[in-house]
Amino acid sequence: MHYEIDKLDKQILRLLMQDVTRPYTDIAKELNVSGGTIHVRMKKLTEMGVVKGAQLLINPAAVGFDICAFIGVFLEKGSEYKETVKKLKEIPEVVELHYTTGAYSMFAKIVCRDTNHLREVLNEKLQPIEGVQRTETLISLEESINRQIQIE
Repeated sequence: MHYEIDKLDKQILRLLMQDVTRPYTDIAKELNVSGGTIHVRMKKLTEMGVVKGAQLLINPAAVGFDICAFIGVFLEKGSEYKETVKKLKEIPEVVELHYTTGAYSMFAKIVCRDTNHLREVLNEKLQPIEGVQRTETLISLEESINRQIQIE
């Protein structure tokens, strides 16, 4: 399926990125189109992979997870990547994982309750994974920017 993203698609995306709970009927009124048009456009954008879904975002600190850390993971061999990803998916504190270039094979973002919990995750869950040679930990002191890409 070939479908170009046009001005209306971008307007819809911008409005939903501001408030994903906003009803399609409200968006339709603002953009002077029918609610059905918004629904069809969103369905096409989802099928194309432009929209990956909607999610409820929780403030980790508000539910007792006060430590955010980034873990550079060094693998013994690059061929162990896929198996290591499977193991890391089993660790609930790992909230993001990236396959990277540069010094690290992988870069993970984890959230923990406190430094003791962080130590436990590193020593008992992450570092014992077969293929993980070593890790390097960076603790975030403050998240200054967290945003999506801007649609123009």
